[in-house]
Amino acid sequence: MNAMTTCQGYAIGRSVPLPYEQAVARMKDALQQQGFGVLTEIDVQATLKKKLDVDFKKYVILGACNPPLAYQGFQAEPDVGLLLPCNVVVYEEGAARSRVAVLDPVAQLGISGRGDLEPLAKEARRRLELALAALPDRAIRA
Repeated sequence: MNAMTTCQGYAIGRSVPLPYEQAVARMKDALQQQGFGVLTEIDVQATLKKKLDVDFKKYVILGACNPPLAYQGFQAEPDVGLLLPCNVVVYEEGAARSRVAVLDPVAQLGISGRGDLEPLAKEARRRLELALAALPDRAIRA
């Protein structure tokens, strides 16, 4: 069973039995299967080390975009670009466990006050939930 959890009403995510690097690769693949491309990739660990000289766990922020959905949003409201792309985080919880979470598009686009964007947001959320659900529940044995 793929247990999804919600954080603070703005995110959907789950812990997965994968080392960080595998979790990142698997999530990128799962996003691609749902029509999302990764436009940006922020290595939080490296950035914090460089800017603040602090040590931090392995952590990446992926900026994911589904072009057809984004285009529909731009047609309805050109300023919707301020609320894009969909942020996805992956971070290590341990040597063989990672957390993967997505910003809920319904919460994200809801701040626009545009009810006509809600069906679009719901479709984006459905696809992101499918990407999360594609990640394994149990450790994969070689």
